[in-house]
Amino acid sequence: MGVKVRERPGKGWYVLTDWKGQRKAKCFGKNKALAKEFASKLEAKLRLGSAGITCKAGVKFEDYAATWLERIRHTRKFSTWFGYDRMLTRELLPAFRGCDLDEITREKIKALACMKLKTGQMPKTVQNTIRGLSSLLSHAVEDSLLTINPALKPGKFLPPVSKRRGINPLTRTEVETFLTAVQRHAPRYYPVFLCAVRTGLRMGELIALQWGDLDFSGRFLEIQRNCSLGRLTTPKSGESRRVDMSLHLMQVLKDLQTERQLEAAANSWKEIPPWVFCTESGTRLDADNLRKRMFYRLLTVAGLRKVRFHDLRHTFASLLLQQGESPVYVKEQMGHSSIQVTVDLYGHLIPGGNKQAVDRLDQAVDKLHAEGESATQTQPLWMPTPVTT
Repeated sequence: MGVKVRERPGKGWYVLTDWKGQRKAKCFGKNKALAKEFASKLEAKLRLGSAGITCKAGVKFEDYAATWLERIRHTRKFSTWFGYDRMLTRELLPAFRGCDLDEITREKIKALACMKLKTGQMPKTVQNTIRGLSSLLSHAVEDSLLTINPALKPGKFLPPVSKRRGINPLTRTEVETFLTAVQRHAPRYYPVFLCAVRTGLRMGELIALQWGDLDFSGRFLEIQRNCSLGRLTTPKSGESRRVDMSLHLMQVLKDLQTERQLEAAANSWKEIPPWVFCTESGTRLDADNLRKRMFYRLLTVAGLRKVRFHDLRHTFASLLLQQGESPVYVKEQMGHSSIQVTVDLYGHLIPGGNKQAVDRLDQAVDKLHAEGESATQTQPLWMPTPVTT
């Protein structure tokens, strides 16, 4: 066991460790004091571990994974927790079952990632798997089961993943073709699909929308909940937001509310169902049925290319930006956590090829030559000194 602080010329100060045959190096740039402080704490932690004081050697990966899952059950949304559980079952347990936690090295993690990529998994899927493993191992570090997390910074050995991957919005013409097909072949579902392309709501937000969330006088929707895996939860950002309604969408939803009142009377319901978009029996829509049995079928009927339901959300954002709306307004409507998310996703759709802007540079020069010099023109910052003879 050893912890050393060394300076590498031109690179900075490094903390070098040799623990159980594993050599590691961590760079602290020009901050020598921080490197020494880190080395001191790391050496103390390693000595405690080697003396058996706080180290819990022999903990199997599968045992700690079960503990970790139970620990985070109430600190994550159910959909997130469910994703972790599925990731462990499908990807991580087959790879690391039977291994002690301290046997999971960075080399083994790299090998796992490389193998997954070779078998055809998408880079984003592999990235999510390694990040999930990193979260688990970070908890193990906090529990003094590991000294370092070997799964940190997976971007150093994984291919870059574009944030715009998978964005496939419909054009304005395709939207009109799709909505026309819905009106003709599935008129009951016209309001939900119109709402999707006019508000950019996620599918779960559409399904969870209630009449009390609609403000017709203010012409906006209050997005207060989401439906994920059949459970009601908060919106993805964790916060509610207001989304504007177009005039046509508002009228369609008003007409829909009237239809619901007539249905309630015809079916002897005490009141109309709380859900804006519901089945004929008044129950909440099912996401899989809406996606597979209605959306994909209607795309085929309309003769359009196959896109995901989520691409209706991208369609809303792209059409707003293409008609010149502010990215800030789009960010607020979409409920993004920051403007950077909006720009990263849709920056390529923001009109930027404005040739008139560069043409005006030429016009300024032409105008200057046409008018000639005048006493009111701005003088240059520097004039050559006349040479006298």
